Amino acid sequence: MLNAGIHASNNIDRKTGIPLYLQLMDIITRDINNHVYRPGDQLPSEREFCSTYELSRITVRQALQELEREGYINKKHGKGTFVTKEIFQQNLINLYSFTDEMKRIGKKPSTKVTSFEIIPANDNIARRMKLTGHKQVIKAKRLRIADDEPLMYETSYLPRDVFINLTKEQLEKQAMYEIFQQDYHIGVTKAIEDFTATTMEKSEADFLHEEAGSPAILIKRYGYYNDQIIEYTTSIVSSLKFHYRVEISK
Repeated sequence: MLNAGIHASNNIDRKTGIPLYLQLMDIITRDINNHVYRPGDQLPSEREFCSTYELSRITVRQALQELEREGYINKKHGKGTFVTKEIFQQNLINLYSFTDEMKRIGKKPSTKVTSFEIIPANDNIARRMKLTGHKQVIKAKRLRIADDEPLMYETSYLPRDVFINLTKEQLEKQAMYEIFQQDYHIGVTKAIEDFTATTMEKSEADFLHEEAGSPAILIKRYGYYNDQIIEYTTSIVSSLKFHYRVEISK
């Protein structure tokens, strides 16, 4: 008899020669794709899968581990296994902005500015932005949101002498690159980005509704207007929610 907690859309066929864990993977991914299990839903326990499909705990665990590795699910310690929320794919060939990309895929973007201050550029920031003398920078921390879901936590540094009248209220109401264009008549003509695998600190995880130590991607962006760096931004995103793609041709 099928376990009531599982929608068993397919049965395991022990005569095909296909490994049992692969068959279970196919069943679960098919149910995810057919929205039997939706993003954010908790999956049945290993014990329930074992009972429903008459599989060993080792077989079920192997299937779930492979699904987690492929990004379909994620395990939360002490809570269970959940279907991964919608994954956003970003092509890195062209310049892009969070706001434009979310609008392109039909999402409603918004921004919450959690911190806005004018500070002297320390040695690290001055070096990264190629600032000389005792320059001030605007330091803005922003939570980037799509359809009410927090997706990205950013810290941006901007040269104060370039964006002299920029305010926190502007950044909350309007995309930063739009402000560059409309109010200052400059734009990012080139960007360099560095990607590093990392884990979330507690403060970042709290903003992104994740657990401290969750896998993440650290993105460092240097935005240029011609030869001048007008933006240095560090962003933290969940590696379970974002995939980045580079297309290479010969």
